[in-house]
Amino acid sequence: MAAHGLLGLLALAVLLAAADAGVTSAYRRKLEATADMPLDADVFRVPPGYNAPQQVHITLGDQTGTAMTVSWVTPDEPGNGTVAYGRSPEKMVLSARATLTRYSYYNYTSGFIHHCNLTGLKHGVKYYYAMGFGHTVRTFSFTAPPMPGPDVPFKFGLIGDLGQTFDSNSTVSHYEANAGDAVLFVGDLSYADNYPLHDNNRWDTWARFVERSVAYQPWLWAAGNHELDYAPDIGETTLFKPFTHRYPTPYRAAGSTEPFWYSVKIASAHIIVLASYSAYGKYTPQWLWLSQELGRVDRKTTPWLIVLLHSPWYNSNNYHYMEGETMRVQFERWLVNAKVDVVLAGHVHSYERSRRFSNIEYDIVNGKSTPAHNLDAPVYINIGDGGNIEGIADNFTKPMPAYSAFREASFGHATLEIKNRTHAYYEWHRNHDGAKVTADSVWLTNRYWMPTDDSN
Repeated sequence: MAAHGLLGLLALAVLLAAADAGVTSAYRRKLEATADMPLDADVFRVPPGYNAPQQVHITLGDQTGTAMTVSWVTPDEPGNGTVAYGRSPEKMVLSARATLTRYSYYNYTSGFIHHCNLTGLKHGVKYYYAMGFGHTVRTFSFTAPPMPGPDVPFKFGLIGDLGQTFDSNSTVSHYEANAGDAVLFVGDLSYADNYPLHDNNRWDTWARFVERSVAYQPWLWAAGNHELDYAPDIGETTLFKPFTHRYPTPYRAAGSTEPFWYSVKIASAHIIVLASYSAYGKYTPQWLWLSQELGRVDRKTTPWLIVLLHSPWYNSNNYHYMEGETMRVQFERWLVNAKVDVVLAGHVHSYERSRRFSNIEYDIVNGKSTPAHNLDAPVYINIGDGGNIEGIADNFTKPMPAYSAFREASFGHATLEIKNRTHAYYEWHRNHDGAKVTADSVWLTNRYWMPTDDSN
């Protein structure tokens, strides 16, 4: 009888261990090479008409969405920098004027880049906007985000390391089918720097490619290593030159001194964007800003605290292994103490989701260097799987670490649908499935309002 009891306990222990084990997906994508779409692909098509506005994209123009920044490029001449906007396409009675910039990069000179801040928007209202007056007018629309509040639902798309390959196109198409309200983009946009001389024409093609989404809903940008564009061998030493000319962020509204780290408040989420490739050591501007920003978070108004960065802190893939370690050491304790819900990263071209673990006890002499289960810790999600030309990162470490819940070497995108102050539903979609098929999912509970164990 005692032996039977012992066997039963052993069987139970095995079952519990199995239930707690993470999953390294056995799915293997097709073996075809990842290739950029040709320059004559329809997604790169230049809009018809003389000096027609192209590469149209929007992002928040303030912290809460009562302003929206519209950006576009005119290829032939500056043209009219006015944007008309309003609640009806037939009656756009409001207007704003854009600022104009251009830049040169080695043997490339950009078109005329316009940035225009549309102000006075009402939360949750659909607006139409148009530009190109005097030459070729193009009209688009967006819906301003809802007013921040603790139980305001909202659906975010999560995309990173996109590039402009056939796989990239699948990622955007699948995201469009899953109908998010805004995109949190964790860096590495065009991969123009993978071309000889950092061919900046590939910044233009990329922006035309994603216009079909980002002209109609805000994408929020984190800067990745492929935005650095540091090329001293061809005389280009100004960091982030193409990115900063093309993609504004609402950093001043967030009290930041640089466009690479900032925050916004959308619906029931407070979103903090950090910069993996800007200084973050003690006393640096980013360090000082984050130390103050975490104190400004109001979980009674925006319960969900989400952090974006590029280089992941928890990554069990041998590609880019531990590249985010110094930033983790600098900031992880702050994020755990603030009860951050989710940290989103890219950089590694595969997918991985963690359990709630932290590694904040180590102090160089105590030897406590193993990540430990911690319900105050964020879930770390690596979504650098957008489909870029560098291909899949398919070399996961073995054995699978205890902090990792699910990992797979495939391209795809994710969504995070906040339901209320306590619950959000997260899904990851693999590109090689149908657009609506879910390959990984989990219900997340809020660390401030319902800090239960949601690891599985």
